[in-house]
Amino acid sequence: MKRILVPTDFSEHAEDALKVAAQIAQKHNSEIILLHMLELPSQMNDAITGGASIPETILFMKKANEMLDKITEKPYLEGISITEILKIDKTIHGISQVSKENDIDLIVMGSHGSSGVEELLIGSNTEKVVRNSDIPVLVIKKDISNFNASTIVFASDFTEESKKPFKKLLNFTEFFDSKIHLVTICTPNSFKPTHIIEKAMNDFVNEFNLTNYSKHIYNDTSIEKGIINFSNSINADIIGMCTHGRTGFAHFFNGSISEGLVNHAARPVITFKI
Repeated sequence: MKRILVPTDFSEHAEDALKVAAQIAQKHNSEIILLHMLELPSQMNDAITGGASIPETILFMKKANEMLDKITEKPYLEGISITEILKIDKTIHGISQVSKENDIDLIVMGSHGSSGVEELLIGSNTEKVVRNSDIPVLVIKKDISNFNASTIVFASDFTEESKKPFKKLLNFTEFFDSKIHLVTICTPNSFKPTHIIEKAMNDFVNEFNLTNYSKHIYNDTSIEKGIINFSNSINADIIGMCTHGRTGFAHFFNGSISEGLVNHAARPVITFKI
């Protein structure tokens, strides 16, 4: 895990994500790419190419650079290699582009789980990154002074298409020597007999050389509640799932469970795109 991207809008939630990224970077000698996306109003975007508001645009950029510099002086970032990037672009496109250009291994983002006029990177934008990023995204919901990843829940229907993102999860767990709790959630609307689920899980596990893991079937009224309640029951450190890009999560979920988990799970959520 050489490079970690942390998008920031200078909010408290974004700093929570940066603190976690710092802990990971210190443990694995990683570099942090600190990114601020400057989404200017359309009239200011026009100014970039020669309008009358160029002084205002320069002022925004100067202020953003000053805030980036100030963040890097935080004590918890001492000794970590940090690269600051200020980019004028739409948030989602800019994060994707910077990720590819800098060979990013992990994106760490903050989220408060609600929408608001002032949000830039948290809330709905975090959900969009989660849904579309080809790179694993770790979503942090609160300040975590001692980040731990020793217990990870992987919720899935354990179909063939889940194997590729699961390999990415295994790469992540190797860094933290994590125990993986494999779980399928059964609900009244997505019921499957136990023997069918067990066969799917066993066939899935046999594809990998797993040693530190357990298998579970958990019943609840919805997929989202089941994942959260199961994670609470074992006191999991992280919830891991795979995404289907624009179409949401695996078909065995009703609706887009990604947004639901990002919004409602207090625990960190890490996602891997199928």
